[in-house]
Parts: sequence; C-alpha cells; structure tokens
Amino acid sequence: MDWLTDLIWYDGKFFGIEWSVWKVVGWAGNVAFFTRFFIQWYATEKLKRVVIPVAFWWLSLVGSLLLLCYSLRKQDSVFIFAYLFTWIPYIRNLVIHYRHNKACIQCYSCGTSCPPRSNFCFECGASLSQAEDTMSE
Repeated sequence: MDWLTDLIWYDGKFFGIEWSVWKVVGWAGNVAFFTRFFIQWYATEKLKRVVIPVAFWWLSLVGSLLLLCYSLRKQDSVFIFAYLFTWIPYIRNLVIHYRHNKACIQCYSCGTSCPPRSNFCFECGASLSQAEDTMSE
C-alpha cells in the first residue's frame, strides 16, 4: 500500500506537482474545459441526437477564462494567444440561447414552451395565436 501513497503523495508533492494558487487556477480551467465534453456527450446520448446544452457553453467560458488567467500569470505568449479570444463565441452563443428562450411562446393548453413564431404547439397541437395576441397587449 506504500506504493499507492508514494504515487499520490511523493516528496511533499501531490501527484508529483508543486501546487500553488495559480496551479489550482490552471487545473480548474482544464477540468472545466474537459468536463464540457462529458456534458455534451451525455445530452446527445440522452436525446439520441446531437445537442449542445447551455452548460457546455458555460463550462467553455469558465474554462477558457481560467486558462487565460493562468497563461497571463505564466506570461506564455503561445498559451495567452490560444485563449485570448475563445471567450467571444462562448458569450455570443449564451446570448443567442437566452434571447431565444425569452422569445419562446408559452402554450396555454399544455404549458409547453414553444419556439418563437410557432403557430401551433408541437406537444399538444393547440393554436398559439392566442398567446401571441395576449403578449402584444
């Protein structure tokens, strides 16, 4: 069992890594960025079609910003440039997602949230023109 302890904690280092606050920031960025893969995979398997859930974009944003902070601290120009602009499409996709959700039409018959400009509820088939009429008042 000593071999396991030596593998995890050796020479005063956890997994052989000398830890600092900035090392934790960098690893947290890697974990967030890596976790988004599993989130997307799970959502796709669950719905049996390719899906990119909102959590994917949030993890992408958090991971890239943490890795950018870490790279700025390390002053590594290659690493900095790799994460300098990645946050832009992540924020844009989040804005698009939340605008779309805000524009959705609520079906009064079954309560389903339907895509904007829908004429009928895809769940129960009820007309959505009433919902649009009451929203414009």
